[in-house]
Amino acid sequence: MRVASVLLPLPLPEAFDYAEPEGMTLSPGDQVIAPLGPRRVAGVVLSVREQPGQNRPLKPVLERRAEAALPAGVLSFVQWAARYAVEAPGLPLAIALRGARAPKARPERLIAATGAAPSRPTPARARVLAAADRPMSAAELAETAGVSAGVIKGLIEDGVLEVRLAEPEDAFPEPDLSRPAPALNPSQTAAAETLRGLAEGSGFTAALLDGVTGSGKTEVYLEAVAAALAAAADAQVLVLLPEIALTQGLIARFEARFGVRPAEWHSAIAPVYRRRVWEAAAAGRCRIVVGARSALFLPFAKLALIVVDEEHDGSYKQEDGFIYHARDLAVARAKIEGAGVVLASATPSLESLWNAEMGRYRWLRLAARHGAAQLPDIRLIDLRETPLETGRWLSAPLVEAMAETLARGEQSLLFLNRRGYAPLVLCKACGERMTAPDTDSWLVEHRYTGRLVCHLTGFSMPKPKACPRCGAADSLVPIGPGVERLEEEARALFPDARVAVFSSDTVFSAEGAREMVEAMAAGEIDILVATQAAAKGHDFPGLTLVGVVDADLGLRGGDLRAAERTYQLLAQASGRAGRRERQGRALIQTYAPDHAVMQALAAQDRDAFVAAEMAEREAAGLPPFGRLAALIASGPDTAVL
Repeated sequence: MRVASVLLPLPLPEAFDYAEPEGMTLSPGDQVIAPLGPRRVAGVVLSVREQPGQNRPLKPVLERRAEAALPAGVLSFVQWAARYAVEAPGLPLAIALRGARAPKARPERLIAATGAAPSRPTPARARVLAAADRPMSAAELAETAGVSAGVIKGLIEDGVLEVRLAEPEDAFPEPDLSRPAPALNPSQTAAAETLRGLAEGSGFTAALLDGVTGSGKTEVYLEAVAAALAAAADAQVLVLLPEIALTQGLIARFEARFGVRPAEWHSAIAPVYRRRVWEAAAAGRCRIVVGARSALFLPFAKLALIVVDEEHDGSYKQEDGFIYHARDLAVARAKIEGAGVVLASATPSLESLWNAEMGRYRWLRLAARHGAAQLPDIRLIDLRETPLETGRWLSAPLVEAMAETLARGEQSLLFLNRRGYAPLVLCKACGERMTAPDTDSWLVEHRYTGRLVCHLTGFSMPKPKACPRCGAADSLVPIGPGVERLEEEARALFPDARVAVFSSDTVFSAEGAREMVEAMAAGEIDILVATQAAAKGHDFPGLTLVGVVDADLGLRGGDLRAAERTYQLLAQASGRAGRRERQGRALIQTYAPDHAVMQALAAQDRDAFVAAEMAEREAAGLPPFGRLAALIASGPDTAVL
């Protein structure tokens, strides 16, 4: 008897054995339907073995599904990821099968001529027959011929036209590798040559592409992409991005370089398109995918190269469900597939820097900006010596710099990584702080919607007219700034300026992000108030001033990576300034100018900060010199926990 080990996409500790029924030949990777108690559950065959005797009868596999089988690489990867995370293997399998479970596109109804003559010729019918030189939709045919839908319907009933059902055309054409590459400077050329060798070679290799903001890292790793695709006709490339907002900009770069639009994979794509990308990746028809972290679980037929752009970014960490870090899993997937992996960043994580120092990764450095652009001038504003006016959040030096920038017709970015209008709402009569009912988190005021929102759980409520504790009317006041409050202040200071807010509350989709970025690039915005959504990866040609409103925000709390993440975020935000010929500058408001992070930013001495942070981590046995495990208890009753 042949026994199939079937992994189910459920939180179960192991795969289950089922009998292979007569007339069905199963192979590893096949998608099947198997019984689980009274249920029919879709799963994947991990292995098939001969088993002469069996102590107990096994239930048979019920059905082999028509969907594509999962390649060996993704099966191994799913099991490795589960072991690494100490999780049930069915959880990463569920992510890998997400595209296969999405709905298929409906066949398209096309109208075509049968060759028969109409029983009653008319000028309108003659125009339709003249236009029907190929199958097309009824709407397109009616518009081309200049007739009503009734004329088309009559010709179908007359047998002159017929309806054909056609599968949607494949939207993933081959990239044009003959298109010329952009000119690279000597530093870029040297890095690109190394990455070409990595991409063309066989076997696993990892590289860290470490370049300052504006150094042209994208152009360099695009050369690795081109080399990987040219090395084998069936090679596939995955490029990971931390934010959906960055997708459209990178896709435009790919279109310019290869003449085709790569496939996208993120939460904002339509379910039907998700299914098409999944099937195309499994069949090898999709050569390039640009996606978010879950794209790592796609069933690539021949994955040759993975690029992790902005590899340091915290958004690569999946925080709920199956918890994983896409940067780490990208390296693991590349090793399992025998592929190359490139980690790119202007502010690499300490883990990646340590791996590069230890020789595990090739370390490629781009120390200067591309072309005539220079690194921005960075200056600290000590808010202890330059106190803010009551009710204001922009210091006098920053306001003066904004006025000068506006007078020159240039753009400013005000960076504050805090959504909403104010992070705290307080009763001035009794001191009550508005908190969420199911947590002790402060409710954030969102003035655009007139609601108080918990950013931890998503709970929201209308802002009360009176304090719920003491009943005092109109006593609830906002404390502290969010981006909405900064926008209000910027408009009051510069009433003629065009001000916009870039945050997840104002930009809801990849398309919305593209429109905002294009408006900035076209000079249609004078002052952009933004969270981290705009602080990384974007290239704004006219932006010459960055104002960091609360540089100390990320340093509060007990996170061991607080200093590292604050440095990365502020360096990335400052790096948006002066990316063309005009010199940029960044003004950083802080109450802690002597902090190591602030000193490193002002001196633009990342290596000194990294050395000091590494020494502290090593002394404490913290990552990358040790490992930490999180034990998380959750439940509805805090007292029980």
